[in-house]
Amino acid sequence: MDKERLSVVGAIALNGIFGDEPQIARSIIGALGSTHALFELSEKEISALFGPGSRYRGRIGPGLLEAADRTYDSLRSQGCSFVCLGDEAYPRLLAECPDAPVLLYIRSSTPPERLFNGRPAVSIVGTRNVSMYGSDWCARIVAALAKAGRAPVIVSGLAIGVDVTAHLAALGHSLPTIGVSPVGIDSIYPRRHAVVAERMAGAPGSAVITDYPPGTVPLPHVFLRRNRIIAGLSEATVLVESKVKGGGMMTARLAAGYGRSVHVLPGRADDIYSSGCNRLLAEKLAEPITSAEALVEALGLGRTPERRVSPGETVRRHFSSALSPQETEAVVKLYGLIRRNRGVSYDELCGMSRLGYSEVAKFAGMLENAGFILTDMLQRCTTNPKIA
Repeated sequence: MDKERLSVVGAIALNGIFGDEPQIARSIIGALGSTHALFELSEKEISALFGPGSRYRGRIGPGLLEAADRTYDSLRSQGCSFVCLGDEAYPRLLAECPDAPVLLYIRSSTPPERLFNGRPAVSIVGTRNVSMYGSDWCARIVAALAKAGRAPVIVSGLAIGVDVTAHLAALGHSLPTIGVSPVGIDSIYPRRHAVVAERMAGAPGSAVITDYPPGTVPLPHVFLRRNRIIAGLSEATVLVESKVKGGGMMTARLAAGYGRSVHVLPGRADDIYSSGCNRLLAEKLAEPITSAEALVEALGLGRTPERRVSPGETVRRHFSSALSPQETEAVVKLYGLIRRNRGVSYDELCGMSRLGYSEVAKFAGMLENAGFILTDMLQRCTTNPKIA
């Protein structure tokens, strides 16, 4: 077995025992000099290393290395690659964390040596129950990051809500994105995101990664271990929406604990899904996001290009040749109301604009057909984050 393969096989075996306690695995590697040396020790040497009463003593033996070697072959045949702690390709920021895993399993069309460390990384996380406000701002933030002088890789956790919104927005802007999975590399959780995961695995610079061995299922305890990797990979973490208790809050607190910057989207004081963001602001653990462009500058990624024409003027120019001046101004007014009131319904727009329902429906339909706004099945309108 060549040295590189033996190192990965040893890490697979170590990870299977000490995955939840990576500090122990790191200590073993430091003491013995390699990932595989532990499994070559005699029972007497293992007892001396761990002590006679250790719970690990009966779990260690050469058979684990053989099983790890079979796992290596199986995953390699499925297109999986690996990176071990200490390798040049291992994410440098993650390696700085005291609980960094000894091994990452990777699904990507990009080799590990070109996947990490080439760009800054920003994690975007939040609630599963993302609102239109949160979804809109998530997309706006990614759009601004894509235009930054130093466009980052977007890191998240493949979950429903904010996570998948961030991944899809990144893919839509040809921005690399890395999904940290809470299960083994042989599966995807949730299953509904399998297609998104495949797109990420095939997109240049993007990947699905995990430190969990194959066969890991999504039990409650697996998510904290996933969240620490999201925080550890990233120079900064953005929390879009979250309750006081939730996975996004865990990731944000972990990021703060690692000494990384945390930025949150402020919300209404009585909104339960903004209560976590507001709590971090009150605790002075995070900075508020006041605009997507200001966030880009705060992250040190350079400025986004200046907007030369106001959104309202863009709408006016688009429709002025097809509508009368009065109708054009009505469309501009309606667009302005939608920009200031995300998720506003047709009925609410009637009251705000003093236009009849048929006029609101007509002008909103024109704005949607032109790509300025998005409308859901309940006729709630929001601006299109790709152009707004």
